[in-house]
Amino acid sequence: MQTLTRDFDLTEIINGEEIMGPSPFRRHQRIVGILHDIIRQHIKLKNLGEIYLSPLDVIFEEGINRLQPDLLFVRKENMAILQDWIRGVPDMVCEIISQGSYEMDTEIKKAIYEKYRVPEYWIVMPELQMIEILTIENDRYKLHSIASFEGIVTSKVIEGLQVNIKDIFE
Repeated sequence: MQTLTRDFDLTEIINGEEIMGPSPFRRHQRIVGILHDIIRQHIKLKNLGEIYLSPLDVIFEEGINRLQPDLLFVRKENMAILQDWIRGVPDMVCEIISQGSYEMDTEIKKAIYEKYRVPEYWIVMPELQMIEILTIENDRYKLHSIASFEGIVTSKVIEGLQVNIKDIFE
């Protein structure tokens, strides 16, 4: 009997260990959808690249680190990493923090994204109605933009993109 390769599940490989996450809650998916729509409209209008929703594997290092960020953006100059999955470093990744994912997203995945020098990392915290945007400076993430309850966050990587917090957590 032939073994099929799984290509649509919630399994990630984190530091060499296969981890199966639970499916996200409805609120999580709603926020992902809203953010995706806002960013997609902007990048389409400006012809900047492509944005994708999870689950889509980002293979940083085969068998070592294979993650599924909630959203990811690839500039048109970096389209060569768009293959069967994403094979290489996206220009932006975004994680929506769920109740059980705080440590995974803000420590473990953040360290992996930093290790592979993902230029921009968005951390979205629905409970705090907050978005933090971190950017790589001297091999470390530094806070680039933050807003909570009201205000606007600004991307460094996605040219001209500004997101009003009220549009995300309406």
